[in-house]
Amino acid sequence: MNPAIPSAAAGISSGDANANRISVERYLDCLKTQRKLSPHTLDGYARDLRELTLMLDGAALASTTHAQVRNLAARLHARGLNPRSIARKLSAWRGYFGWLSQQTVLASNPVDGVTPPKRAKTLPHALGADDAVHLVSNPNPHIAADNALQLCNRAMFELLYSSGLRVSELVGLDARYARETGPHGKLYTSAGWINIEARDVLVTGKGGKVRSVPVGTGAMPALQAWLAVRPSMIRTDPHPLFLSTRGTRISVRSVQLRIKAHAQALEIPADVHPHMLRHSFASHLLQSSGDLRAVQEMLGHESIAATQVYTALDFQRLASVYDAAHPRAKKQSPDKK
Repeated sequence: MNPAIPSAAAGISSGDANANRISVERYLDCLKTQRKLSPHTLDGYARDLRELTLMLDGAALASTTHAQVRNLAARLHARGLNPRSIARKLSAWRGYFGWLSQQTVLASNPVDGVTPPKRAKTLPHALGADDAVHLVSNPNPHIAADNALQLCNRAMFELLYSSGLRVSELVGLDARYARETGPHGKLYTSAGWINIEARDVLVTGKGGKVRSVPVGTGAMPALQAWLAVRPSMIRTDPHPLFLSTRGTRISVRSVQLRIKAHAQALEIPADVHPHMLRHSFASHLLQSSGDLRAVQEMLGHESIAATQVYTALDFQRLASVYDAAHPRAKKQSPDKK
């Protein structure tokens, strides 16, 4: 036991906010040094634990009971917080108390058994087929057709829709496979790359899972046009397939901003983001083929359940067609009843 952290048995007073602060700071430091969490994630944990201490009115965290946590979850729900956010807070609290049980005499984790309200099932947002094709096949009218930025954007957007890549996978692509030792002796190995001759991309997705995805015929001209001007854009790193205006590997945020601006310039009536093209790829491919397993493999989903959500999108489309076309689906006016 760490003697610097008071235990529940020691009877921390309800006003000992300093003991809570020290305990939380040590937990966050553990997450930073041992689990190597990002600053953004650490900030989220800090906010959720800060809210926990405030909702407990400064009571000793080590004395928190299961009933108190259930009450806090109910209060968050009554406040109108969505189930996803409540689940995140409970997860942060559970992790903290799990760590605290290793540092102090804590009989049990008070968050265990506390579940958030059930989430309403939400479907992914996909573009209609016409809008998706319009988005990726047309240039931004405000940028010259032969401008490197225009060519890079067209190639990225075509590839996103053609192959259903995650935006993180897209920005991680290299122009070709590389495995070499850099100037400082550090080994570099491509995590993903494009093979123009074979017309496919190989990417490393979630959990380090590697998959190969075909590149559609429609995307090839855009990729070849970009590859023709790409060498003149390179500054230091020769590997990235897609480059920023500074000649470095493009960031996820830059892709998000570029595709949003592109959609607005083409007057597409949707808040377009890169993942929407992945959803569109999956939905449209499933509508055309009906092959759920093939779509699962191309998306890189570990579970078929993650892919099945797109069958609901397809059903929605069919239902809307039915409602618009079938005589018995149309609402009858009162005088025809």
